[in-house]
Amino acid sequence: MKTNLSSSSPSTIETPCLVVVVLDQAEKNQADKGKEKDKPAPAVATSDAAVAAAAKDVIASGEVTGKSFETTLLHNPAGLKAKRLLLLGGGKAKAFSSSDVRKLAGVAVRTLKSKSIRSFAFVVPETAVAAADGVRAAVEGALVGSFEPDYYKSSGNSKDQKIDDLTIVVQGDAKALQAALDAGRIIGESQNFTRDLVNEPSNRMTPNILADRARKMASEVGLGCDVLGPDKIKDMKMGAFWGVAQGSDEPPALIVLRYDPAGAAKNIHLGLVGKGITFDTGGISIKPADGMEKMKYDMAGGAAMIGAMRAIALLKPKVKVTAIILATENMPSGKAQKPGDVQIAMSGKSIEIINTDAEGRLVLADGLTYARQLGCTHLVDAATLTGAIVVALGYVNAGVFASDDQIYDRFVQALKQAGEKMWRMPLDDEYKDLIKSNIADMANAGSRWGGAIFAAMFLKEFAEDTPWLHLDIAGTAWMEEQKPWIAKGPSGIAVRSLVEFVKGWGA
Repeated sequence: MKTNLSSSSPSTIETPCLVVVVLDQAEKNQADKGKEKDKPAPAVATSDAAVAAAAKDVIASGEVTGKSFETTLLHNPAGLKAKRLLLLGGGKAKAFSSSDVRKLAGVAVRTLKSKSIRSFAFVVPETAVAAADGVRAAVEGALVGSFEPDYYKSSGNSKDQKIDDLTIVVQGDAKALQAALDAGRIIGESQNFTRDLVNEPSNRMTPNILADRARKMASEVGLGCDVLGPDKIKDMKMGAFWGVAQGSDEPPALIVLRYDPAGAAKNIHLGLVGKGITFDTGGISIKPADGMEKMKYDMAGGAAMIGAMRAIALLKPKVKVTAIILATENMPSGKAQKPGDVQIAMSGKSIEIINTDAEGRLVLADGLTYARQLGCTHLVDAATLTGAIVVALGYVNAGVFASDDQIYDRFVQALKQAGEKMWRMPLDDEYKDLIKSNIADMANAGSRWGGAIFAAMFLKEFAEDTPWLHLDIAGTAWMEEQKPWIAKGPSGIAVRSLVEFVKGWGA
């Protein structure tokens, strides 16, 4: 998708479709509390009088309310050079933000490409958001909205339904706006790169294919890349990682991506650690057959780290970053680890295997230890780790666990900029009893209660005193149903937040 900027008045732009946001300007009257809810007061979010005039009648009719994601398409709008006018509901004006711009741009793409419209102009809502923020969010959202997961269909797929050209209509400093557009394109494309990795079936995304994709990407954007195989993994005494990998005929891959820019601070080295289970059967503690086909997505945490590193390399923040992705399958076989086995992690800690389906925390344990050995001063891991986080937070928020308030506060600022939803979970010392084992330093599974916290407490043992964040994205890495702004399937969650987190340190 080609993207460009225009500072022209929206009504003068020649385009197959002009997209304008409609916001509900109604304000709650304190005297009317408890009475019938406010009547909508929709208005177009642009000062262009010709656009307001073109939308006046349909707004006056009550057909347009400004409700979020409401779409109204007008043909041959009077007074405009555009062939069509798409009015997009943006919700309440007082609550509107750049996150809404991101989603609405996705709605526009998905609405128009389904009608075989291949080019449109999107008007950034005036006054509702800062111009640069609106530009970046619009480009990100449009790219995310353009992704379709059905490319293996031989017919009836969405390959021919696409947007070729997007014009962002906005007023402001041209240099700053172009920089925002470029950043939005990099991040949106990197999020889609992650989604493509996650979308691939496991026979087409083995650990070594994932490593090849990471290696190729690294070469294209200027990252350092090492891929370590089974012999090296065993030589480094990564017993927790190898314990998971030993049951599969597909060899594991330890993928290391390095970004070390000139002028980076010497005392900061960020480590991004991702779970890369390219297919998870559960191992000997095998999962039920129902829904197991989705377990190709169990490498979404690792894919998010790869996508984030792509964006980091192109955006060039002044901070050293190393990503470690632990890629393997979790399979049942005569070689597979068994419940009751004891594995010795890279750190030297012993782990009693209670449940072989609690494998993600095992590979991450060695990944966190390795990141610390490489000199990482701050750690973030991401994983589709527990069903328990879905029980706690549903499919809306990812779970965030933090070793201290300082690193969490930094991440909150990144979340605000990225527009991703995550919720902090507890890591109180009282939970440490959950991971006790009778015969080893710790067990990899235990009580069903507080399962997401159990997994986080387990990982905390390997982060040790290093400031650390754990992102449990099990409920948000896969869209269970299609939304107006995004297709059903892989979401690319955490890419945007990780990039903003790294940029914050670089600043």
